[in-house]
Amino acid sequence: MIEKAVVRDIVEQLVQETDLFLVDVIVRAGNIIIVEVDSELEGVSIDDCITLSKKIESQLDRDAEDFELEVGSAGITSPFKIPRQYEKNWGNEVEVLTKAGQKLSGILKSSDEEKFTFTTTKMVKPEGAKKKVAVEEDFTFNYDEVKYTKYLIRFK
Repeated sequence: MIEKAVVRDIVEQLVQETDLFLVDVIVRAGNIIIVEVDSELEGVSIDDCITLSKKIESQLDRDAEDFELEVGSAGITSPFKIPRQYEKNWGNEVEVLTKAGQKLSGILKSSDEEKFTFTTTKMVKPEGAKKKVAVEEDFTFNYDEVKYTKYLIRFK
């Protein structure tokens, strides 16, 4: 069976000089290899996936061990898997589901290797006031405290 670490090393070398970055590598039974990438800029095109697939395939020896290779982009509705995806989405609206079951949405402000911070806006009626006012609140979570974080798509 082809080792996940071998494929990971190959992909990381190949994307080093590009705007692409590795999100995940999965090696399933039967040597089915799935490579998921994302881009710092716009998105990942089909041409990017084809080019990367050909380069990965040229680095693996099909005669020594047969395999199936799928290269795709991290979907826009897929949960974030690595800190770099959080960094890419600073300023965007995200949805967070905590392990405690709390679902929140807000603007992703910052992130590092251990945690991320986002801001939610709530309408609150101050005591004695007639109208509600918008109040911002920051939430900071360690990555292991959330079930998922994903980009929130809204159609206005």
